[in-house]
Amino acid sequence: MGRQWYENGKLLKKKNTFTDFIACAEYLIDKKYCSKEKLCINGRSAGGLLIGDVVNMRPDLFKAAVAGVPFVDVVTTMLDPTIPLTTSEWEEWGDPRKEEFYSYMKSYSPVDNVKAQNYPDILVTAGLNDPSVVYSEPAKFVAKLRDMKTNDNLLLFKCEMGAGHFSKYGRFEKLQEDAFTYTFILKAVINNDEIMWLISSYLFNYS
Repeated sequence: MGRQWYENGKLLKKKNTFTDFIACAEYLIDKKYCSKEKLCINGRSAGGLLIGDVVNMRPDLFKAAVAGVPFVDVVTTMLDPTIPLTTSEWEEWGDPRKEEFYSYMKSYSPVDNVKAQNYPDILVTAGLNDPSVVYSEPAKFVAKLRDMKTNDNLLLFKCEMGAGHFSKYGRFEKLQEDAFTYTFILKAVINNDEIMWLISSYLFNYS
């Protein structure tokens, strides 16, 4: 989309990222490509920030959301220059030691904007040894959601005790993680009768 498009989604224009994503979701629903009852979203790291923001802003648009190692406590992290990536990331997000950036970050940081409202099914993951997004960030986000959300939709927190920012090592371990994520999504969009039909169909075809 070009350099200008990138510049319009950073620093004091960061919220364009979230409103653009919401506009895309609304377009898919409006054009009948999908429905709110089937639309699921997934993002990791800074993409997890996106997921955290849009479920705060428009939880009604999505059936399920997966936030992998999400950067969701923006202000706290960006105020700590001892974290390895913080100072280099000021160019992307801004330096919250300056009032205008602090206030702007606070207005979209997912942890700081959880509301008393209904939320979709949500899966949040973390890695205990993650140097980029410390596990306490997603844990804090989940704790606040559990305290404030007003419905009984699924809210799962999965912390890999032997993983860092890029999940567990090994091909089969990565496949196991993907299977867990897809199972969560399928559980959200398929009712129990449909699940039993799929299982029985599979057993019939391969028995």
